[in-house]
Parts: sequence; structure tokens; C-alpha cells
Amino acid sequence: MSLTNIFDVAGTGMSAQTIRLNTVSSNIANADSVSSSVDQTYRARHPVFSVIKQQMGALSSFDDISDQGHGVKVTGIVESQAPLNKRFQPDHPHADADGYVFYPNVNVVEEMADMISASRSFQTNVEIMNTAKQMMQRVLTLGQ
Repeated sequence: MSLTNIFDVAGTGMSAQTIRLNTVSSNIANADSVSSSVDQTYRARHPVFSVIKQQMGALSSFDDISDQGHGVKVTGIVESQAPLNKRFQPDHPHADADGYVFYPNVNVVEEMADMISASRSFQTNVEIMNTAKQMMQRVLTLGQ
């Protein structure tokens, strides 16, 4: 992997973490929304990541590691299958015929931990890009 590929890898990581942060913020924003039916209730969403694989060229001397990852991409966003929170609140305006109100399956504490993790991953990718840039600048000054 050349030094210029580092920018591509870190860039895909930053893009993936941005999508992760957006889904976390959407989950937190909808954590207290209510519904009178299971089908209309908001469900937590989570991104699915996969490694971008590219074949190395024929000049590679590493035959046993010819498949190397070259970044990450979001292949989709899935809804959580965890059970919804069902509460008995017969006086609530959104209560169903039995007096139950359905709340999303969003755990705000887990979402906040996920947000911190995504933020730190984004920050790490920024630091990787800055370090690679500094290394390239130092290589250019070697001949002086």
C-alpha cells in the first residue's frame, strides 16, 4: 500500500463514521416518540459496514495476502429487531384499545456510547490523514 492510499482508506472511514453518527442522532431524536401500534413505532437503526477489497497487482510479492482491505463502506442500514417498549398508559392520547402505548426500542445509554465511539473513530482517521500529510511533506524536504 502506498502512502497516497492512506488518504483513501481514512476518507472512507470518515464517511462511514459520519453515517454512523447520523443514524445514532436519529435514534436519539426518536427515543421518546410514541405510537398506538407496533407497525408504526420507530425502531432503532444501525449501519452495516463492510471492508472494500481490491486485488493487488501482479507485481505483488505477497501471494498469501493478495486480498487486502482498502477502506470501509456502508452496505446498508438495518432496523433493530429488539422488542419494543410496551407501557400501560390508558390516559395517553396515543393509547390503543387495551390502553397500551408503544415506545421505540432505543437505549439512549447505548446510543451515547456508540456516538462517542463513532466520534473517536472519525477523529482517529483525521489524525491518520494529518500524519500522512506530514510524512509526505518531510519526504519532499529530504533532498535539501
